[in-house]
Amino acid sequence: MDSALLVHRLQFAFTVTYHYLFPQLTMGLAPLIVALKTLALRTGNERYNESARFWAKIFGINFVIGVITGIPMEFQFGTNWSHFSRFAGGVIGQTLAMEGVFAFFLESAFLGLFLYGEKRLSPKAHWWSAFAVFAGAWISGYFIVATNAWMQHPQGYTKLADSSVALTSFWALVLNPWALWQYAHNMAGAVLTGAFVMAAVGAFYLLSHRHEEHGQIFVRTGIVAGLISAILLIGPTGDGQGRNLVKYQPATLAAMEALFQTQPGAPLVIIGQPDVDNAKIDNPIEVPKVLSLLSYRSWSAEVKGLDAFPKSEWPQNIPLLYYSYHIMVGLGTIFMAIMTVSALLLWRKKLWNARWMLWILMLSFPFPYIANTAGWMTAEIGRQPYLVYGLMRTVEGYSKTVSAGNGWFTLLGFFGMYTILSGLFFFLITREIAHGPEMVPAKVVAPEPKILVGEVK
Repeated sequence: MDSALLVHRLQFAFTVTYHYLFPQLTMGLAPLIVALKTLALRTGNERYNESARFWAKIFGINFVIGVITGIPMEFQFGTNWSHFSRFAGGVIGQTLAMEGVFAFFLESAFLGLFLYGEKRLSPKAHWWSAFAVFAGAWISGYFIVATNAWMQHPQGYTKLADSSVALTSFWALVLNPWALWQYAHNMAGAVLTGAFVMAAVGAFYLLSHRHEEHGQIFVRTGIVAGLISAILLIGPTGDGQGRNLVKYQPATLAAMEALFQTQPGAPLVIIGQPDVDNAKIDNPIEVPKVLSLLSYRSWSAEVKGLDAFPKSEWPQNIPLLYYSYHIMVGLGTIFMAIMTVSALLLWRKKLWNARWMLWILMLSFPFPYIANTAGWMTAEIGRQPYLVYGLMRTVEGYSKTVSAGNGWFTLLGFFGMYTILSGLFFFLITREIAHGPEMVPAKVVAPEPKILVGEVK
């Protein structure tokens, strides 16, 4: 691989991975904040309003850092991926512009109203501002996913005389079947992150005996949302995304499963080490015929292995793709187990005394971030060697005049800037968690009357 291409890929991988740490939490928290505001309206319990205010501040901090880290990627399309931008700008420019102009401004404007307008709005109007923030965040997410989905499964375009592409059907772009399942799967993953983070903060308060009423609200809300999203991830959305691979990227599916030979009744590999040079998997633990069943709804269906495709069409890093996919699936199974046990303890009213479970909830919050990152790595590595699947190879899309040295210079700059940003982020977040959600008025202690010498009692 050309060294300049490698540096450009490393730089975009680093900046997009770092950036997505923040939007996945804002998109995941947005519906949970709406749920808290709804409970406040229905029950009149001020603790729900205080909880919503607390999480709105966490949302706001993540939103600001997400915006700061998202802007460089827009520029990278021009500086590092100019040939790709020239080729695909006539198509993906539509969704990227809509994400910026419509959804982003909707989310920003109503976030300001939600954070600072509560005293000027009625309770119902304030609820609508929370809903508008949620709608803006999720619409924004859809346009980004639709852009990526077009790169995975391009449709609704025509090729021009200069070899670039232009949009012929807006609806084919935004209603791409790949986008619909990818979006559902992605948003379920984001809600899972928000649910685990909310439950983790609640568990922290319960374990430290601080803000316990709010802690119980956080844990209860996180468990309900986490259980629903875990079911959606493993069930319909994961299956739908898998069916997309069967139809449109069968070579990617074969690489994800390390299926080197085409075979009927293909097994599902639970664990093992892919040996690409010898076209086999070492020490496999398999479930017979399950891959055929999941792919074609038939125990004996033939599933194409990598031997059905020329090597030039194989994903370039099969071991990394295989491990990313299996880490995502393995963590998804663990999330389901954690949320199921937590929900059972909550239902039986034993959770608040089960400190071992609260510890698990508190310490689990980093893992949805890892699972979401592994999921995106699976999608991006699986699309290789293409930048736009079947149309443009990655080696054709980068800026040929930007050297590896220039790429390293800016990549090191990003390392430094994001280290400072990380410090600022952790300072702000830990300060908010330490302050807590409780709006307790400052206690005024009256001074004890002084007794003067010689005063008559």
